[in-house]
Amino acid sequence: MSAGDPGAPTPDRPHAWVVFGDAARPRWLALLKPGFRHCFVALFDGAGWITIDPLSTHMEVTAQPAPTGFDLPEWYRSRGLTVIPAAIDWNRRDPAPWGLFTCVEAVKRMLGLRARLTLTPHQLYRRLARPTPSED
Repeated sequence: MSAGDPGAPTPDRPHAWVVFGDAARPRWLALLKPGFRHCFVALFDGAGWITIDPLSTHMEVTAQPAPTGFDLPEWYRSRGLTVIPAAIDWNRRDPAPWGLFTCVEAVKRMLGLRARLTLTPHQLYRRLARPTPSED
């Protein structure tokens, strides 16, 4: 995308991708669907990549040292992760519903997604893959 492209990301309208994969810990994640045991967000603001990774011990926010034009979503895909583009709605004024702070909850809040019944990474993937996600 070029800077003049109406769909091009800007600092006030970044593009987001949600990345899904497996996680080694905590051990109870083995109960979740393989390949969908953890999720995090990669944002592109038109100048660079930022990843927001809600881990069980801390929140990792990293400005990725990638060269201009680097395709981070494709890099994740080449490593066996599932990546899906996601809309961001930061204009919401209604508070997010109360929920346990999990990687899914952190990603939903990052995107401005209100989805009470979306609790697992695979449910989030299915929701984001819908042509027009509805609220639940």
